Amino acid sequence: MNGNEQTIVIATRNKGKAKEFEALFSKKGYQIKTLLDFPEVPDVEETGDTFQENALLKAETIAETFKTMVLADDSGLVVKALHGQPGVYSARYAGEEKSDAKNNAKLLIEMADLTGTERQATFHCSLALAKPNADSLVIDGEVHGEIAGVPRGTNGFGYDSLFYIPEKECTMAELSQEEKNSISHRAVALQKLDSAVDEWLKK
Repeated sequence: MNGNEQTIVIATRNKGKAKEFEALFSKKGYQIKTLLDFPEVPDVEETGDTFQENALLKAETIAETFKTMVLADDSGLVVKALHGQPGVYSARYAGEEKSDAKNNAKLLIEMADLTGTERQATFHCSLALAKPNADSLVIDGEVHGEIAGVPRGTNGFGYDSLFYIPEKECTMAELSQEEKNSISHRAVALQKLDSAVDEWLKK
């Protein structure tokens, strides 16, 4: 792929996630591609200790490969009472083979004896935007809640059915897609990105 500056690669194979990012960049006149367009490209190994490190690793590695602009994200669940776990291991909390059901089950077991404020949790998203010969832009977004005692709701994935939002009196998985897209950690990060990206693009 040539260095066409009107193209941006979203470093994901998740169509739902790509759609959220596409809305922002298509209105700025960018052609969107995802890793689904490049099946030959192997996954970048996420060896960072933080969400920011992993997002940067993905964005900068792929930007260097394609010589174009790349947006990557790394996100997950952080529970203070579990010393920040599952954290960067959110997707593989219960083992190398990704399984939402097993991850949720492990989380509930780990938190079985925790009550009240000990069940507070944060969904965190780090976005990294990279292009050749430029400093990368990193943005963070968070939403705060607590871990429910049992899964509730079916509209979502990952830990959504356990992530209870007190202000909404429901879990993330009980929200409509539209509501989720307006308050999620990724939505918060995207709003911040929207405010910062035009200035960064001029560099």
